[in-house]
Amino acid sequence: MKNIIFILMVLALISCKRKDKTASVKESRTSGTLRMLVDESVSPIVQKQIDIFSLDYPDAKFQTTVKPEEKIIAAFLNDSVRVIVMPRLLSKKEEKYYNQRGIKINSIRFAIDGIALITNKDNIDSTITVKEVIDVLQGRNSDKKLVFDNAYSSTFQYFKKLANISQFPAKNVYSKQSSNEVIKLIAQDKNFIGILGVNWVSDQNTEMAQYLAQVKLLGVKDEKGKVGNDQFYKPTQENLINGVYPFLRNINIIDCEGRDGLGTGFATWLRSQRGQLIVLKSGLGPHKLMPREINLTKESNK
Repeated sequence: MKNIIFILMVLALISCKRKDKTASVKESRTSGTLRMLVDESVSPIVQKQIDIFSLDYPDAKFQTTVKPEEKIIAAFLNDSVRVIVMPRLLSKKEEKYYNQRGIKINSIRFAIDGIALITNKDNIDSTITVKEVIDVLQGRNSDKKLVFDNAYSSTFQYFKKLANISQFPAKNVYSKQSSNEVIKLIAQDKNFIGILGVNWVSDQNTEMAQYLAQVKLLGVKDEKGKVGNDQFYKPTQENLINGVYPFLRNINIIDCEGRDGLGTGFATWLRSQRGQLIVLKSGLGPHKLMPREINLTKESNK
């Protein structure tokens, strides 16, 4: 009986020490817990960054909420979470909320994203113009049907602004509940053009590989007088970096925590060489191309 009591006491002591160790993890640039809101359209690249950062810094923990832009921006502005990743900056009206309270807003771009237009691979058409897209959005007669990733998504908002409209027309414009649902629809139905973040149609989306094999990217030509109006461009990494693909946007991490902690550390790391290499491997455009280091050795004369 005494031995059993002794063993129980030892186990309790070990458990307490483990709890103390967990509680002793202090908030720093590489440790602690970061609550973060992430726009669904850019979530693949963000999750990849979190995975690698967590390997480098095991004391860093992330609690992410991944939803369409309109869903997460509300939480950000009501002070539920003070770090957000999305493909735009805060508007002046949104900044005012933090400025009035004297909280500094740190916005950092870490990648260049593109909005991809996809169609079924068996469709004859492989190109589309920006004007054709705008015509559909403005309700003009068209045989094209557009389907978005979500009615609350940042891609939805991007094209409303592009077409200068407050709401989409009653016909030829539809939405699903997620980017993967758009991919699945386009793979099975030749009547639609899907619109979603380009990171979702990369070969890294292994979950949807069988459906991605049935879709293709459309080349897009911009309006007269704009960059990218000389030919049809696909959202390849080179075209994102060169800025010739018409539907470009920046991915930003916005930190309003008001302190130097894990949010600051993660944001800085995203623009480090390691973070930018992950962006490159994902097929997106990095914030800054990292110079390659080449070691030159002189050969001795023989």
